[in-house]
Amino acid sequence: MADSVTLRTRKFQRNPLLARILNMQKQMVADIIHPDQAGISKANLQEKLASLYKATPEQVSVFGLRTAFGGGKTTAFACIYDSVEARKKFDAKHRLVRNGLATKAERASRQQRKQRKNRMKTLRGTEKTKGKKAKKDS
Repeated sequence: MADSVTLRTRKFQRNPLLARILNMQKQMVADIIHPDQAGISKANLQEKLASLYKATPEQVSVFGLRTAFGGGKTTAFACIYDSVEARKKFDAKHRLVRNGLATKAERASRQQRKQRKNRMKTLRGTEKTKGKKAKKDS
């Protein structure tokens, strides 16, 4: 981040319930003032907050960036966990996937899931668990 960027935190709060007393979790609202730039990347913001609060960038979760009309000022929400394991346990899965700390669960397409559901409607009893086709009488 350039020197023209100013980072201020407010509404700083500790949330021991999320980390179950052993690992304290800090949450805050971050105000970023960047008069000469269009916006700030989350990775740069993570690094800046990590250095500010003596943590690693993997422990910092930044989301909810909102840029004010006309630019120059952005507001974000940040959580700093005491360990990466605590973040993996309590942070939202989609945020972990975005930051590369988790993998996205692969599943069939929406159309395939609907077709399978409707095929299962024609089966009865134990055939549903086995996935057999229903016998049709002619």
